[in-house]
Amino acid sequence: MSQKVNLNAYFERIGFAGSIAPTLATLETIHALHPAVIPFENLNPLLGLPVGLALPEIEKKLLHEKRGGYCYEHNLLLMAILRELDFSVKGLAARVLWNRADEAVTKATHMLLLVEIGGASYVTDVGFGGLTLTAPLKLKADVEQTTPHETYRLVGGDPEWRLEVKIGHGWKPLYAFDTSEKTVEDYAATNQYLSTDPESPFRHELRVALSPQGKRLALLNNRLTTHVIDAPSESQQLTSVADLRDTLSGTFGITLPSAELLDPKLEVILADAGVEEI
Repeated sequence: MSQKVNLNAYFERIGFAGSIAPTLATLETIHALHPAVIPFENLNPLLGLPVGLALPEIEKKLLHEKRGGYCYEHNLLLMAILRELDFSVKGLAARVLWNRADEAVTKATHMLLLVEIGGASYVTDVGFGGLTLTAPLKLKADVEQTTPHETYRLVGGDPEWRLEVKIGHGWKPLYAFDTSEKTVEDYAATNQYLSTDPESPFRHELRVALSPQGKRLALLNNRLTTHVIDAPSESQQLTSVADLRDTLSGTFGITLPSAELLDPKLEVILADAGVEEI
């Protein structure tokens, strides 16, 4: 028996006050609001804290504690919300291709959703960090699809699709997936790896992202980058624990873990980046 999700807490968190009819318009509205408010962040793996996939744990963290999370947390929450609103939705898994060599062999460590509306299928994903979708994409090959942020396209088709993003005048792959449905149990092993394995980048890199209207905010370790739509990107290096804390709580709206737990990790981030605090 599935657990009931707290719709009111979710709507309050993302600022949603529109129609809840299971239509494309409703999905588009939710899809734009979610990544604008709830940040992608990996503080739990970085701090050695568990990442729970049970719905009550995700709700507690993302809704009530004003934290963020990574793909499993974001998309499992959204899947529960959409099902509660009577959307037909299933979870999928993808192999990440972004910033990987063309010949790289990757495992399916990313979660995304497929939503059926009026006989059409839509790729839905609010958990891919700095380039996460801010609108659903129709599952149709070789068609450029605009979103409130970048332009995307899907290529290939059964058995494997590839999602690409337009950067400048070229296309870059984000991930590859098929449409076979996955369960929480299917995600458990990769979640365990991403959150606990020393080889996982989430264990030693600070990665935070938010996609408000008109721009994207991305923090990789101590470098904060602001990508404004149709304007040059701006980047700055944060040079102190105080700067990092202020950015996490102010820019990204994260309620921070205790200083005793967080600050030593931020000091390591700065040291690895070659920054010496004054």
